[in-house]
Amino acid sequence: MEKYKFRVQEAKRVRIIIDTDADCEADDQFAIAHALMTPLFDIRGIIAEQFGCEGSVERSFNEALKVMKLMGISGIPVFKGEEKPLEAETSVTENEAVDFIINEALKEDSRPLYVLCQGAITNVAYALNQCPEIAERFTCIWIGGGFYPEGGREFNLCNDINGANAVFKSKVNLWQVPMSCYTTMQVGYAELQAKVMPCGEIGKYLFEQMIELGLEQHWIAGESWSLGDSPAIGLALNPGCGRYNVRKAPVFDKDGYYKDCESNREIRVYYSVDSRYILEDFFAKLSINYKE
Repeated sequence: MEKYKFRVQEAKRVRIIIDTDADCEADDQFAIAHALMTPLFDIRGIIAEQFGCEGSVERSFNEALKVMKLMGISGIPVFKGEEKPLEAETSVTENEAVDFIINEALKEDSRPLYVLCQGAITNVAYALNQCPEIAERFTCIWIGGGFYPEGGREFNLCNDINGANAVFKSKVNLWQVPMSCYTTMQVGYAELQAKVMPCGEIGKYLFEQMIELGLEQHWIAGESWSLGDSPAIGLALNPGCGRYNVRKAPVFDKDGYYKDCESNREIRVYYSVDSRYILEDFFAKLSINYKE
């Protein structure tokens, strides 16, 4: 972007696909905006993810378009993902978003490809089932799964347990950010009012839609929120901003509990992220680009 006084080495840039249930809550929008403002990222496309109710893909699709419009950004393709979770772990489908993941992964491009899954992991699961050879050609960062070591019900996981198992049993390079980690991305409404709301139409929208939803939902803490999808952006931007354990990928039972599976390959499971680094990078980029 022209307003930045720094440059990024072209060889350091990474390709990004954002898979988002953008109209589910109020944090996806922050993560999308952060990604779109990041010079390191070559955003190849955005995929609208389902979040467990009829019409959710259409809602996520429209919300992603709205965020881009408010930011004055165009030219990035947005695709509609699959409407429903996998019926079985081996299910395949015909879908433009799934084809997009496959085609981007198969491209001859020396730059790394990250697929940032900010909701259910449905579309990545379908892509891996349909074309297993892409597994070693990208990194999937998934916001989802319950607390280790037990696990249990967690929103993104429970919207497609079969899909999660398909991905966890695959060979893809997987970085999991479970609930115990992503819920540490706490930010107060006062800070958002001071640092986000004054930043143009997008800042005003991000703040107001969060406050509005916060007044409707019984599970909101009061005057704070967890920007739980933002670690996906932070880790793709700077993998050193998180700490993780390497372990054999588990599988999930029907209630979302972890089960050991020694035949699976190893994955990263993040137990902490530098929330202030991620938040302050977002605040600074928003101010540079949109504050009057």
